[in-house]
Amino acid sequence: MFKFEEICELIRLVGSSGVASVELEHGGSRLRIEGRVPVPEGVPLVAAPGPAVHPAVQVAPVMGPAPAVPQPVGSESQEPAAAVEDEEGLHTVTSPIVGTFYRAPNPDADPYVKVGDFVEKGQVLCIVEAMKLMNEIESDVSGTIVKIFPENAQPVEFGERLFAIRPA
Repeated sequence: MFKFEEICELIRLVGSSGVASVELEHGGSRLRIEGRVPVPEGVPLVAAPGPAVHPAVQVAPVMGPAPAVPQPVGSESQEPAAAVEDEEGLHTVTSPIVGTFYRAPNPDADPYVKVGDFVEKGQVLCIVEAMKLMNEIESDVSGTIVKIFPENAQPVEFGERLFAIRPA
């Protein structure tokens, strides 16, 4: 049986990958996800299973980017967005996968990096958890962290900005 979180993750992956469709069987259940199918407003994303022996669930992809989550005032990563976007020469590290952004290896640990820290190429910046797998995201340039875009434990999409780095 598929878990709701697994289905949601698969919907996001198929929606962002451009794959036409994916069909999976697991624990006696079948799941089929159609990609790039426009969904009229008001139509639920998960349809009720039919009377088949192995019901197939038709799932439409999530369309468009996730809505922006406001950051709390006084956050250390808070900086006027226009100031960061207008600065030329900044390098942006983006999420290679859909998942949950974590600044530290565990809740009790210090964050991997903070705004103002100098990082080396290949240094771990954060973790993006996807389907219970912890994926370390490394810096692809050496430089100074100027901005950390997502808050800790915030969901991130494929290609979403994670860090702005001023290359050294």
